[in-house]
Amino acid sequence: MRIRSVAPVAAFAAVAALALTGCVDNSTPSSSGTSTSSAAAVDVKKDDALAASLPEKIKSAGKLVVGMDNTYPPNEYKDDNSQPVGWEVDLTNAIAAKLGVKVEFAIAKFDNIIPSVAGGKDDFGMSSFTDTTEREQQVDFVNYYSAGILWASAKGKTVDPDNACGLKVAVQSTTYEDTDEVPAKSKACTDAGKAAIQVLRYDTQDDATNAVILGKADALSADSPVTLYAISKTDGKLQEAGKTFDEAPYGLPVAKGSDLTPVLQKTVQALIDDGSYGKILDKWGVSDGAVTKAEVNAASKG
Repeated sequence: MRIRSVAPVAAFAAVAALALTGCVDNSTPSSSGTSTSSAAAVDVKKDDALAASLPEKIKSAGKLVVGMDNTYPPNEYKDDNSQPVGWEVDLTNAIAAKLGVKVEFAIAKFDNIIPSVAGGKDDFGMSSFTDTTEREQQVDFVNYYSAGILWASAKGKTVDPDNACGLKVAVQSTTYEDTDEVPAKSKACTDAGKAAIQVLRYDTQDDATNAVILGKADALSADSPVTLYAISKTDGKLQEAGKTFDEAPYGLPVAKGSDLTPVLQKTVQALIDDGSYGKILDKWGVSDGAVTKAEVNAASKG
């Protein structure tokens, strides 16, 4: 699905706007992320066998170049020093620690990451990508989480995601909610002779969230961990609209047929098995989407 929530992206202007309206408490949990980092949020021991299986290019460089759009709290966003932070940042650093290399976060717009991975510019992506069969035509995915879709509305405003005809719904551009979920709901409306849903598209999820807070949109649609985090950071101005639905796997996009794919799959599985993965998710309050098996291209298997 890949959506985002209430925190900075191009952000200082957005954060300033939020601060002025008193909408958001964007303080971060104690965690750190840097543009080049090897620090894991939990104690992760290097696995020599996994490290030895890395492609030579990565071993020689001593780092993983990871594409990320850091505008999607609590998954990935900026801390007060504009450094990447979030549970997916922690997980990326844990992967690197297990492999004995550093991480270089290549910050980019969300819709540019898969092309950068497919073209070999980035080693892989970590940005809450929903694994879909369409995306699998461009890249392979190493699956590491299961997220659903959850809508939010202004406090006290009743919105039913299954009966949203004629409403304005804010989404982050190019996410699953933008390209698939909300358009499908809108089509069901028009097929039934009702008014279409007006989709309000924003470059960042913080802008989509603000649209609801400021009354420009009736609701927002985002991945469940993102929506819940947004609600927790908006000083009671947002509420859940309906329940979580349409669970789907997040995946790390890797170039098709890359030798890195099985290494990442085994590394994520090792972090699941040694408990590091669970500790990271627990720290950020997102353990509801935990998986027990790191698969490859789960969308095409399911």
